[in-house]
Formats: sequence, structure tokens, C-alpha cells
Amino acid sequence: MGEAAYKRILLKMSGEVLEGTQGFGIDPSVVKRLAKEIVDVHKLGVEIGIVIGGGNIFRGVSGSKQGLDRVTGDYMGMLATLINCLSLQDAIEKEGVPTRVMSAIEVKEVAEPFIKRRAVRHLEKGRIVIFGAGTGNPFFTTDTAAALRAIEINAQVLLKATKVDGVYTADPVKVKGAELLKEVDYMTVLKHGLKVMDSTAISLSMDNSLDIIVFNIKKEGNLLRVVKGEKIGTKVIKGGGND
Repeated sequence: MGEAAYKRILLKMSGEVLEGTQGFGIDPSVVKRLAKEIVDVHKLGVEIGIVIGGGNIFRGVSGSKQGLDRVTGDYMGMLATLINCLSLQDAIEKEGVPTRVMSAIEVKEVAEPFIKRRAVRHLEKGRIVIFGAGTGNPFFTTDTAAALRAIEINAQVLLKATKVDGVYTADPVKVKGAELLKEVDYMTVLKHGLKVMDSTAISLSMDNSLDIIVFNIKKEGNLLRVVKGEKIGTKVIKGGGND
């Protein structure tokens, strides 16, 4: 299978990835495929942390636009992420790899509380760790949670799994001729509002020199290719990118 370019990674997936073509909820066939790809990476000896969004079930921001209290909506979104976490945990464990869900809010019947030392110990023992409920605080996205957890567990890279091939100079759907960037720096992302992750997540990554790779998870085998160091998608780094 080749060698991995990283020893420890943090994989960030949006909740929408799990919905497949049905447009809402969880598509079991998609979750099964993702689980197999994650396990293929695990077989290379890579320690894997995962953060999943909850947008396929509920988004706090969308709820607030319809009159729901923003804080209430964000907590509802955190619970939605836990549903996704449990679904992926089940699928990965059916592939034979022990997996732990760690939550930023207390739900002890279904998940462990997030404790950094315990999370790192799970990774060292070969368990996959899925971090749920975002940061546990309203007004922070799961992108920010992914950057935070990556830094806390000392991940070498944050892999942002999306439905597009990487970061473009503009929205390729709206702007004809928009170019895919192979490499870009944090400040360019912030300055031009490029859609990588939210500004808080980018700033946190920049301040801690955490590299980000944005790639298309819908293309089968891409996750393994990225972990092996193949140059696909867009790499967000500190300095020297495109302006």
C-alpha cells in the first residue's frame, strides 16, 4: 500500500458528505465507503482523529435565520454532529478498528468527555478518535473545532475533506475560468475570503503553523492518496503561497 507521509492526522468532514445524493440525513452506503477508506489509512500505521460537522441534520446558523435563538441552535447543531459521529464509529468498528467518540459536551451514555491526554492515549493505542459536539461552545464552527483538536493532539496536518477538488481563486460554479490553487498561504485566504474554512479556524491554524490540505473526499481513494503525500487538492501553508 506504500508509506504514509504523516504519522498523525486530523480529518475534517462536513456533515453534507454523509448525505450522499439524498440531500439530507445519513446515507449508510456513503458512511460504509468512508469507513473503509479511513481504515485503509489506519492500516498504514497512521493515527487518526476525526471531526464531523452536522449540516446534513441541522445547522445552528440556518436555524437562527428562521428565528431560533442562536445559542439554542448551535447546541442543536452540536447534537447533530454526535449523531454523525456515532454512525461513523459503528461503520469503522464493523471494519475491525476500535473507535472512540469523545464529546465536548457531556453525553456519557454514548461518548467519552474530551480530555486531551486520554485522546492522545487512544491514538497511541491504535484507536481512531472521533471528536463530536464541536468545541462545546456556541458561535464556533466545526472547522474551528477541527483546527483546535488538531493542535491539541499535535496532528501534523489537518485534512479538510470537501465535495470540490480544492481551493479556487473564485467560486468555479459562478465564475468562468476560476483556477484551482495548488498552494496558498493563510494570509491570502483571509485577505481574499477564499472558501477554505472560516476565518477563526484559519487564524488558529496560522498562529500554530498547522498545514491544511483541502481535497475532494467524494473521489474514491483520494484520502489515501493525500496521506501518502500525493499532490492533490490545495495545501494551505504559512507564507509563499499564491496572491
